[in-house]
Amino acid sequence: MVKETAFYDLLGVKPNATPEELKKSYRKQALKCHPDKNPDPESAEKFKLISQAYETLIDPKKREIYDQGGEQALKEGGSSAEFSSPLDIFDMFFGGGGSGRRRKENKGKDVVHQLSVSLEDLYNGNTRKLALQKSVICDKCEGRGGKAGAVQKCTTCKGTGTQVLINQIGAGMYQQIHTACRDCGSTGEKINPKDMCKECKGKKVVNERKILEVHIDKGIEDGQKVSFLGEGDQQPGLEPGDIIIVLEEKDHSVFKRKDMDLFMKIEITLTEALCGFKRTITTLDNRILVVSTLPGEFIKPSDVKCVLNEGMPMYKNPFEKGRLIINFNIKFPDDGDIKSRNLIELEKWLPPRPHIDIPIDAEELKLVAMDPSYERSKRMDATSMDEDSGFPDGAKRVQCANQ
Repeated sequence: MVKETAFYDLLGVKPNATPEELKKSYRKQALKCHPDKNPDPESAEKFKLISQAYETLIDPKKREIYDQGGEQALKEGGSSAEFSSPLDIFDMFFGGGGSGRRRKENKGKDVVHQLSVSLEDLYNGNTRKLALQKSVICDKCEGRGGKAGAVQKCTTCKGTGTQVLINQIGAGMYQQIHTACRDCGSTGEKINPKDMCKECKGKKVVNERKILEVHIDKGIEDGQKVSFLGEGDQQPGLEPGDIIIVLEEKDHSVFKRKDMDLFMKIEITLTEALCGFKRTITTLDNRILVVSTLPGEFIKPSDVKCVLNEGMPMYKNPFEKGRLIINFNIKFPDDGDIKSRNLIELEKWLPPRPHIDIPIDAEELKLVAMDPSYERSKRMDATSMDEDSGFPDGAKRVQCANQ
């Protein structure tokens, strides 16, 4: 004879239900009322009750105590819960998803900061100090927000932090909206101002200045993250999140980085391009490199050369380096820099000009320098003529074509 049937009624089974029937019914009820699928506070409360009922009835010893003396007999017997929370039972059936969600909910948010670093820092490695503000649990009230017992459950939202508003959107049609509770600021708690902590003013946390030392390894890349585990904002009942520093590479006046290669531009004269050159390059670690061409080697416009093992160091293996890639720009002499008599002498040493056959009736024209303002002035003149004519462009062109 069963003394109470409340737990059986919650699961929708008879007192003589088998363990398989209990399990099947619990799965069905839990899916309907699980907080992830139905955020209604009443459904969340029902989910806890059916989980408690299942936990009791699926255990043969607890079920026997409940059948003989009801829920009061369970309390007097001091039986300990087999699962730490209703979500643990849910995890047993649905692949551990609830446990993952709970761990995520029990951890505070990560705090992300950007740190601008120079290319020299990424090349040589460095340690930078970063000062920031973070929330820490108030020492004076130990994170309670006030005196012992001062924190009360909000009566408006019943401690859930949310309110359910019903709006009528038509005849017989209603809309249910979940909003943050205005009375408690979605915390689910209220504190009498007289009992409130003077240090944190009921917020349970205070701001603290924190200085972090960010170690920048050689060869670390732009956009890479440096994490400080557990150094995020603190909140009572939550595991602190992480502080994540995102490195942001600043532009360099000489070099540009791409993966492990460094790029730079060097401008040389026509004489250097034809007869050879020698230049010095100051590296990112302040060494002086001398680069030069071999005798008889010409540098053509837009030529690209490279120096091996003088690029960026490899991350985690700084003894391996990329290439230093040099793009050459040749500066030609201006008109008048070379005298006519020198041109005749110069031509003797250069390859001969190609022979061009010119027809007798060909027209000889002169080249002039390109003036960028010429095309703009033509477009402006055409626009003003279109406006004066009073016709759209297309209509005017058709009319001219017919004439």
